[in-house]
Amino acid sequence: MGRETFFPLPQGERVRVRGRDSHRFVGSLRPRRSYDRFRAANRANYTRSFPLALLYAIIFVSGSAILALELLASRIMTPYFGVSLYIWTGILSITLVSLALGYWIGGRCAAGKSVAVERLTQLYTLMPAVAALAIVAACLAYPFLFSPLAGWSLVLGAFAACLMLLFLPLLATSAMNPLLVAIALRTSNRQVGDAGAGKVFFVSTIGSVCGVLITAFGMIPYLSNFAATLTVALALALLSLAAAMAPSIRLGARSAVGATAVTAALASILLLWQADTYTGRMASVSYGGNTWRVEASYGSLFGTVKILRSSADADNGRFSRIYFQDGLVQNTVDSNGKSMSFYTYALEALAYAYRPDLRSALVLGLGAGVVPMQLARRGATVDVVEIDPASPRVAREFFGFDPAQARVHHADARTFLRGCPQRFDVVVVDLFHGDGTPDYLVTREFFRDLRNCLSGRGVAVFNTFADLERRTIYAHFLATMRAELPHIALYRPEWPGATHVNSFVVAAADPLPAPAKVTLDYVPARHSEALWSMLAAPRPLDANLLAGGRIVTDARSAAAHDMALGQLVYRRSVVEALPPALLLN
Repeated sequence: MGRETFFPLPQGERVRVRGRDSHRFVGSLRPRRSYDRFRAANRANYTRSFPLALLYAIIFVSGSAILALELLASRIMTPYFGVSLYIWTGILSITLVSLALGYWIGGRCAAGKSVAVERLTQLYTLMPAVAALAIVAACLAYPFLFSPLAGWSLVLGAFAACLMLLFLPLLATSAMNPLLVAIALRTSNRQVGDAGAGKVFFVSTIGSVCGVLITAFGMIPYLSNFAATLTVALALALLSLAAAMAPSIRLGARSAVGATAVTAALASILLLWQADTYTGRMASVSYGGNTWRVEASYGSLFGTVKILRSSADADNGRFSRIYFQDGLVQNTVDSNGKSMSFYTYALEALAYAYRPDLRSALVLGLGAGVVPMQLARRGATVDVVEIDPASPRVAREFFGFDPAQARVHHADARTFLRGCPQRFDVVVVDLFHGDGTPDYLVTREFFRDLRNCLSGRGVAVFNTFADLERRTIYAHFLATMRAELPHIALYRPEWPGATHVNSFVVAAADPLPAPAKVTLDYVPARHSEALWSMLAAPRPLDANLLAGGRIVTDARSAAAHDMALGQLVYRRSVVEALPPALLLN
């Protein structure tokens, strides 16, 4: 008699085959070829029953979380590290390194035919909870570590801050992509094309697009950056929890995934609940000899606006209010709504000094709305261009701005000038974001569009900042402006010891007239002497002011590194001067 041999079948069946006549078999037992067909059919049934649709839903939501977190991280870091070229280089570098390592690690975990699909699915469903825990840990740390990091080094500190906020969450969520490719491949009855990688990355990327939109329009306007980031962590934790509770998903260690997800979810909820208590962001702080509290806070894509109110004076009950945005003090008014900021009076005085017959004015940058209102009260027709939707609301509710007296255009200043609807006697340029004026608003093309918005004898009046220790940076600005508006007068108040000061520029396409005498009887006493002394001493451009200056264009900016350095210097002064609680959004 021949030997009897056995080989395994799924569901624990065994087939007995007679000796060398393997094509013959006993009773209803299957030959090997029949077994292969049976295994293929069983695999197809497994594929149909495996919940790939749920796993694709998870990758969609995790893709949303990745871009949401990146957007929120940039907003969290801006008050501490600014928005200069060097800092964004660090943020993007750390982001890409995190994603690359995540893809590589996920691929390594999925490598090898011996790795069971249940094991891959366990790793895949665990990653969102791991990312959530990392986000919670970062939220526990960054309110107390970012200010010292910025004081140590803005560039290196930005790298370290980005590592803290993004590295582990992005690494965990990006590792999910190759894991899902491997799961789809293992549960498929055939291998074709790209093994499903295209579909996985397509779903993840579309999720990222949705994440940006939801974050920009659904979270940032209504939640603090701290709360929005924890909301992302909670969403990731709930993904893992949903997977652990789904009986159709086969996991190697369901309890481990569930426990991690529950821990991450509870940590997120607890920190969300106690966010203001933990961070102290709504507590009173001492700054500039006063005690300030956050009266209101507004989020937008252009930064977090805080309204700071000082404690009332014990004798007369008066207080001060500050329009504060990501480290920039946009304006300060007293309890009667009167401006306490020097630049508002300087811009008004210079506008009327060079156009005493001012009838129409365009103000680029609303801020608290003080300058447009001062021009409107003197009878001018005023149009205002403001890109930040939060600004008109803040100006109206806290700083006395009246939209009936100054028409507001919600638009980018550059776009508005390109299609300028009329010519104006005066254009006031007061454009700041982050650490200075955005690069595309100081190019030759911008000044050309501005020139085309001026009426005959029209003048442009600029509020700028000059770093007296790094004059080349300001020389780039003046040289670029002069290429389109060649007639320029510079005004700068004398503030002993100050190196980063307001500088006011009057520019025109035609020769400037001699400035007329201006009378403003409502200038605060603290600013009166400095204002009249400045107006009496205009400074024409000379070789010293233009030394080293290069013309900046949309196509080429040879001054980019100099400007980035100037922004770093300014941001360092902000971090050193302000209490950390004011920088926390």
